[in-house]
Amino acid sequence: MRIHIATDHAGLEFSQQLQRHLSDQGHEVIDHGPAEYDALDDYPSFCINAALAVARDQRDGVEALGVVFGGSGNGEQMSANKVAGIRAALVWSDATAELAREHNDANVISIGARQHPVADAIRFIDRFIATPFSGDERHVRRIGQMGEFERTGTITDRHVDRP
Repeated sequence: MRIHIATDHAGLEFSQQLQRHLSDQGHEVIDHGPAEYDALDDYPSFCINAALAVARDQRDGVEALGVVFGGSGNGEQMSANKVAGIRAALVWSDATAELAREHNDANVISIGARQHPVADAIRFIDRFIATPFSGDERHVRRIGQMGEFERTGTITDRHVDRP
């Protein structure tokens, strides 16, 4: 699988260790930066470029996912989610890594490098990659609603009141 990686200065060491791990697992790793430490770097361009590459690969039928890092992972997730077709999830546990794929068919995850030891982050990423989307109708429907809003700026109200 092709894995697109991006970070900011806070996640640079994480990113380097992760890239080695993923390469050792047989994945094709594409690094979207930064190439060197700069405490004043601006992460949005790195994360958006990684997300654009994931969206392009998936559109072209290439099996690809993305991983973005930062101090908390929040800004990196927000940046990736600005790209059409990206469903980026902030991951902080094994369960959130698995549910991001299983329920939301997330194609990018974000992890706070200052929040977790690298061993935990690697485990989260391995679980994310290994977990398939369930394909359950309710999850497909909800993802469709997100995509509808992304494309049209509106969403069909599918809420049904229950007694």
